Amino acid sequence: MLRSSLAALAVVASLGFAQAQAPKPDPENTVILETKDGPVTIRLRPDLAPKHVAQIKALVKRGFYDGVVFHRVIDGFMAQTGDPTGTGTGGSDLPNIPAEFSQTPYKVGSVGMARSQSPNSANSQFFICYEGCGSLTGSYTLFGEVVSGMDAVRKIKKGAPGSGQVSGPDKIIRMRLQADAK
Repeated sequence: MLRSSLAALAVVASLGFAQAQAPKPDPENTVILETKDGPVTIRLRPDLAPKHVAQIKALVKRGFYDGVVFHRVIDGFMAQTGDPTGTGTGGSDLPNIPAEFSQTPYKVGSVGMARSQSPNSANSQFFICYEGCGSLTGSYTLFGEVVSGMDAVRKIKKGAPGSGQVSGPDKIIRMRLQADAK
């Protein structure tokens, strides 16, 4: 009896420690991305990529992402959006952002910036990882993570095998900072 009570106490203590280690919600660094299948809540990581987070927040506050399509979606890899032209070659009128690579590993729900061959070419396009993004660690700027709504991300219309180009793509309905969401 004493052994099981001690084991239960250890479990409760470890849960309390885990909760104490979890980051507190920060409405100024939380984005709500609305899809046709429900909301996706993204915790921004200014501790990893302050310049990228600042650019994303500036674009979100403008309503830049509202109605933008998921132009490249590769099943088992990632869903990419953020290009107002829907071609994968467009961006915003803001300057490109210098790389802020980290060794924080990409995993399911990681949100990273898309870029061209130049490491300093990220602008407005980003992707949400399904699986298989680990090889991007240290080569693409990781700036956020999905904390709820991965089920909605997984329902985004997939693209053609190989290229991931989507015909009749799903759109971001609306994207807002949680602090500004109404």
